[in-house]
Amino acid sequence: MNSIKSSLEAVGHALILLARTVRHVPSLPRGWRRLVEMCLVMGNSTVGIVALLSFSIGAVLALQMGYSLREFGVQSYIGTINGLALARELGPVMTAIMVVGRIGSATTAELASMKIYKEVDALTTMNIPPERLLVLPRLTAILLVMPLLGMLSILAGWAGGAVVVESVGWIDLDYRGYYSALTDAVRPGDITDGLIKAEIFGFCVVLICCSVGLRTTGGPREIGNSVTRAVVASIIFILIADYFITDALL
Repeated sequence: MNSIKSSLEAVGHALILLARTVRHVPSLPRGWRRLVEMCLVMGNSTVGIVALLSFSIGAVLALQMGYSLREFGVQSYIGTINGLALARELGPVMTAIMVVGRIGSATTAELASMKIYKEVDALTTMNIPPERLLVLPRLTAILLVMPLLGMLSILAGWAGGAVVVESVGWIDLDYRGYYSALTDAVRPGDITDGLIKAEIFGFCVVLICCSVGLRTTGGPREIGNSVTRAVVASIIFILIADYFITDALL
């Protein structure tokens, strides 16, 4: 019962935080410098690892499909499977998990530290809403950055598959056949669905991490505990929400 109660309290706090943050949207143009800074930080911290992870996943998926499909002589379907899997599922999910590890954990640690050391209370004392200064730029930045990261993830995964089919001789498929099958199977709607999924994941992950960070109490040791809670909660959310979002988009 205690775990259910604490989970409901966490969800309630996150929703209240979102409602309070939305009230400050009209003030966003005045803080454009902070917004640009957040976009650059989020992009620089994730772009490399997202590209590397997605390229590796695309390569391994093509290798596994090549091993399975060559027995039936239908290696051309590697492009179809890679294209759809990365555009609709693997690309957005892997990007979101990288956002949890790179952006979410850093966000939680920073806000938890500010809460522990009374910096958030100081902002409130100076009549500066923490939601406007600390939360709104981060939520807006992830909405701007996440589609770019999602598209990078999809393209890197496709490129990884192309490298494998071209370089592994026993697959008996070149990159032209791979991309031909991929472009025949993947429609713009498939890419759009994947980017929508990535957008929802990114926004909710940052909201969860901001909420956990601002709810931190106690001493410095609690900062690490808050980061752990935020990361675990974010990954659980991604895994559960993925099914329902996919079902809604089909």
